[in-house]
Amino acid sequence: MAGMTPVFAQDAAPPAGPYSHAIKANGLIFASGSIPCDAAGNILTEGTIQEKTALAIQNAAAVLAAAGSSISKVVKVTVFLTDMANFAAMNEEYAKHFTHKPARSCVAVYQLPKGVPVEVEVTALE
Repeated sequence: MAGMTPVFAQDAAPPAGPYSHAIKANGLIFASGSIPCDAAGNILTEGTIQEKTALAIQNAAAVLAAAGSSISKVVKVTVFLTDMANFAAMNEEYAKHFTHKPARSCVAVYQLPKGVPVEVEVTALE
């Protein structure tokens, strides 16, 4: 793993499997997907897609902070939604956090881990 440093964030939801919150390599931070759950791993089951998107982004921000970066240094975002009917509402919340408009993909998926409706994955500069 020369040149790669795993990142684990105490203020983010714990990984749901055998992986790091992120890997730092060559001046970049490749973060695993963040889902809407608290730092103890409790899934946000109630609430709007905006609230769930906000919590997923907050988890991503906590991972970036642990890696020495921030949301303002994100260069690429991938959003996974289980229902594209949530696209406009997700975008509304997303725009509040990513004001610098990084590159982004948004894809519909059949399902996500732990039954959540949204997952946010980021790549950022250190």
